[in-house]
Amino acid sequence: MNLIDSVKRLSLFEVLLWAVSAVSIAVSGFIGAFDFMSLAASLIGVTALIFIAKGDVLGQILTIVFSLLYAVVSFKLRYYGEMITYLAMTAPMAALSAVTWLKHPYKRGENEVKIARVSREKLIVMIFLAIIVTAAFYFVLKAFSNARLVVSTISITTSFMASYLTFCRSYLYALAYAANDVVLIILWSMASFSEPAYISMVICFFMFFVNDIYGFINWRRLYIRQNKD
Repeated sequence: MNLIDSVKRLSLFEVLLWAVSAVSIAVSGFIGAFDFMSLAASLIGVTALIFIAKGDVLGQILTIVFSLLYAVVSFKLRYYGEMITYLAMTAPMAALSAVTWLKHPYKRGENEVKIARVSREKLIVMIFLAIIVTAAFYFVLKAFSNARLVVSTISITTSFMASYLTFCRSYLYALAYAANDVVLIILWSMASFSEPAYISMVICFFMFFVNDIYGFINWRRLYIRQNKD
């Protein structure tokens, strides 16, 4: 992995998308009481998505950093579901995905991952595991008196599916993450009613949604190109 090559591979559109996302998040961070941790997590997260949309392993490394910061922000607001999800699932899965992506480059020496078609069997396994994970986390979060229990539980389901599909190198990962973004927009909108500082997290996940939609479009394009080659 070469950081300079990763940056050079970004298209003009991708640079502009990142810039608009970063500026939107930065401006929103100054609405209400300023919260540095939320702002830092948001900026790192949206940067990670740009590189993930390119199929670049750098995005997975940045996702690990984002997960740690986001877990701290979630803990402060008693969103224990989000905290546990990102510490116990998203961060470890991003680390595993980074290893898998490095082992399966599209071409040797390049940063682009080889995109795979997820089989029906893997999708069935994903659904089965998602049911188990959701049920287990629901009772754990209920025991912790987690704020917004139902929404947090749904977030765990979509987040697990997204992490699973990312590990499988499937372009469907982006649709699962987009669904997760919608859930998190709702979750943090609720939080921002009592604490305006968290409006930056709402803007963050809205921009995440835009980036994940682009990620789906770009991965489909890459998948078609790779199979033609």
